[in-house]
Amino acid sequence: MSDPEEDLPQIIPYLYYEDASPAVDFIVSIFGFELRQAFRDPDSDRLLHATVSTGRGVLFVGPGMKEFGTAGTRDPDAVASMTYVFVEDVESHYAKVAASGATIMSELHHHFGGNVQYTVSDPFGQRWTFAQPIEDVS
Repeated sequence: MSDPEEDLPQIIPYLYYEDASPAVDFIVSIFGFELRQAFRDPDSDRLLHATVSTGRGVLFVGPGMKEFGTAGTRDPDAVASMTYVFVEDVESHYAKVAASGATIMSELHHHFGGNVQYTVSDPFGQRWTFAQPIEDVS
């Protein structure tokens, strides 16, 4: 029997949200990720875990669990992590995200690292930077 997780990267960020279901919907519909897997509580239909992907990148998303000491927060000034994602067309990605009403933390700009990028706080408390490489600065 093959392992259903065998094609996953060795390291996967896990994002915690107070309510993971609308966060996953946002990540898929606005950020353009694909929903690969979702597990729901059979009694309450609450989303317990999801796997989303874009290109070769994968994220786990969930509500956090007290027994693991994990929890989501909606406080945009108190994030403990940020997810950095490369996209093919950062300008059109930015336009779609900005039009969604998400909070832009850093406008689209040319970063000294050779990328055009912007940073956004999604409506559920996680911070993201989306970038497109435009020059090699190595």
